[in-house]
Amino acid sequence: MPSVSLPDDASLEQLRKQAKDVRDLARAGVPGALELVAEHHQKGAHPVTLTGAQLVVARHYGFASWARLRQYLGMIERYRRSPDEVDQTSGAAGDFLAFACLRFGGDDEPSRWERAAQVLAAHPELARSSIHVAAAMADERSVRAQLAADPTLASCEGGPYGWEPLLYLASARHDPRISQEATLGTALALLEHGADPNAGYLWHGLYPPYTAVTCALGSHDEDEHPHAFALAGLLLSAGADANDGQLLYDRQFGSDDRHLVLLFEHGLGRGDGGPWAARFGDKADSPREMLRGQLWWAIVHDMDDRVRLLVRHGVDFRTPYAAPGGRPTALRNSDGLTPVELAKLSGYPELAEWLVAHDAAPPALDEVNSLIAAVLAGDRNTATRLRAHAPEARERRPGLIAWAAAGRKLDAIALLAEFGFDVNARGRLDIPLEQQWFTPLHQAAQTGDVEMTKLLLKLGADPNIRSEWGATPLESAREHDQLAVAELLAPPAESA
Repeated sequence: MPSVSLPDDASLEQLRKQAKDVRDLARAGVPGALELVAEHHQKGAHPVTLTGAQLVVARHYGFASWARLRQYLGMIERYRRSPDEVDQTSGAAGDFLAFACLRFGGDDEPSRWERAAQVLAAHPELARSSIHVAAAMADERSVRAQLAADPTLASCEGGPYGWEPLLYLASARHDPRISQEATLGTALALLEHGADPNAGYLWHGLYPPYTAVTCALGSHDEDEHPHAFALAGLLLSAGADANDGQLLYDRQFGSDDRHLVLLFEHGLGRGDGGPWAARFGDKADSPREMLRGQLWWAIVHDMDDRVRLLVRHGVDFRTPYAAPGGRPTALRNSDGLTPVELAKLSGYPELAEWLVAHDAAPPALDEVNSLIAAVLAGDRNTATRLRAHAPEARERRPGLIAWAAAGRKLDAIALLAEFGFDVNARGRLDIPLEQQWFTPLHQAAQTGDVEMTKLLLKLGADPNIRSEWGATPLESAREHDQLAVAELLAPPAESA
C-alpha cells in the first residue's frame, strides 16, 4: 500500500485523532484498519498501542516515524501564512501593507494597489513608523535609518502578514513609479544587515514556499514587481537558492522563459535544494525532480522553446518517468513513459522527433498507445490500420477526446468519434489525465471556438451535459462572454 499525501491544513491534533481511531478500529478487528497496521507496522502488533498506531499513521503518509511527522508539521506551522485571508488590520500601516502587496489570492488586482496609494497619501509619515512599510515603499533612507538603530529589524517578522521586510519589498505592487535604484538599494540595505535572501513563507501551509524571489517575479508578466528581474537577480546573487519550486510552478503556464534563463544562471538544477529543502527533507523535490517536472509540463503543452532550453541545460530527457530512484511528483499518469513517448501520446510527433534527433531512444509504444498517438497526430492511415485496438484505447484513455479538444485537434476529434469514443466524455483540459472535469463542448464554449462547437454538435455532443462543477456548455460560454458560441448552444426559442 503506497503512502498518501497529507490532507490540506493537516494538524498534529488531527493526526493524533487519526492514530487513536486506527488503534480502536484495529482492536475491534475492522478489516481496513487491520490491513493498514499489517502494511505499516513491522511487528504487526496486536493489540495495537497508541504508539504503534501513530507509527502506522506516520508511515501511511510517507514518514519514517511519528517523530519525523511531528517535526514536519512543526515546520509547516512555523512558516504557515494565509495572507489572502487577512481581512482586518490595525492602523494605517497595516492597511497600507495589506493593500500594497501581492498575496496570491483571488483579489490581487489594481484596485488594491490604488487603495494602498490612498492610505499612503493620507499618511505620508508611515515609512518612519515601520521597517515593513519602509521596505514595501522601497524607502532606502528610512530603512537604513531604522537598521542603524536596530540591525535585527532586517529579519523581523511583522505587519499584517507576519512577513520579513524583504517579502514586503518583493511583494509590493502599489507604485510602479518606484525606481529600480530605490528597490535594489533597499534590498541591499536589508541584506547587509542580515536579511535572509531565502526568506519565504508557506501559503496556507503548503510546500514549496513562496520565497522573496517568487514574490518578486509573480506568476506571470501582469503581476511581476516593476523591477522583478533586477530584484530577483540581486537576491539570487546574494544567496537565494535557484531551485525555487513555487516559482517554477507559478510561471510554467506562460510561454515566457526568462525566469528559467535567470535561474539557470544562478544554479538551477544544481546543489541540494538549499535551506528550504533542508527543512523539509525528503518531502521536498530534488532539483532534478523539479526540472523533470518542468520538462513534463513543457512536453504535454508542446512548448518547443522550453523543451530545448531544458535539454540544453542538461535536464534528463531519456529516462522514463517514475524510474527507480525517482518520484512521479507532479507527473500525473506518465509512469514508465519516456519523454519521447510522452510527446507522442500528447499529440506532438514533431517534438518527439526532435528529442530522438538529439539522442533520445525512439518510442517503444504498444499497439494501443500507437493508435492513440496516431489519432492525436491526425495520421488517419496508421490509425485505420490499428483500428482493431480502439476498444482497448477507449478503456485506457476514456477522456482522450477532451484532451484532443484542449489541443484543438479537430481531425483527431472526428477520428475518435468515428472509432467509438464518447463525444461527451469528460476529462482534464489542462493535462492529459483521466479526471472527469469537462467535456469537449465545454472547451469549445470556454474558448469561443465556433468551428469546434459546430463539429461537436454535428457529432452528437450534448449541450446540456454538466461539468464536474455543474455548468453546462451554454453557461460556460456565457460566463466567458463567448457570445457566438452561446448563440449556437442556446435552445431555438431562446436564440430566436
